[in-house]
Amino acid sequence: MKCDKKDLLLYAVTDSRWTGRQTLYEQVEEAIKGGITFLQLREKDLDEGSFLKEAEKMRDLCRKNQIPFIINDNVDIALKTGADGVHVGQEDMEAQDVRRILGEDKIIGVSARTVEQAVKAQQQGADYLGVGSVFTTGTKLDAGHVSYGTLKEICRSVTIPVIAIGGITKENVKELSGSGICGVAVVSALFAQEDIRKAAADLKTEVEKAVAL
Repeated sequence: MKCDKKDLLLYAVTDSRWTGRQTLYEQVEEAIKGGITFLQLREKDLDEGSFLKEAEKMRDLCRKNQIPFIINDNVDIALKTGADGVHVGQEDMEAQDVRRILGEDKIIGVSARTVEQAVKAQQQGADYLGVGSVFTTGTKLDAGHVSYGTLKEICRSVTIPVIAIGGITKENVKELSGSGICGVAVVSALFAQEDIRKAAADLKTEVEKAVAL
């Protein structure tokens, strides 16, 4: 599977810190029903065995619903589960090395905060970029802020799709209009909400407006 720009419209990133009465699987199921278009499994606190089991369940759920499914950081788990790809940060394995291991048919996403990082990631074979944090976020406390100007410059500097990440809500996503992004990645705007399905549907509507402008 290769990366289609329209699949990146509403990109959900998991975080089981918000599971309570629902399991992570049930939360993702609700998000899919609400309209997410892409899923990244990002579970920093799970051991390798538990992460593998969770990844296998999510892979099957995403395949059933024809949604791209990728793993955060862990290339081994992506290989073992046959996930659609991997997302790596600046401190992780470089895109060219991930490509060598996973092959040409897998999706590789790379986090970027500067034009230089973005251009390098594209040159090394990244399929899309996740740029942020565009707003203050409680999910990644060490995430450096990326200004609207930098986001726009990154979008102009590369030909691969760019999604914004970090502190995005249905209320503030309109502030990203005109930047050149093709979608947004969200965590708490979905999984910390009481009604995940409605949160996904409402957010998708606002993202579609922001991306169209």
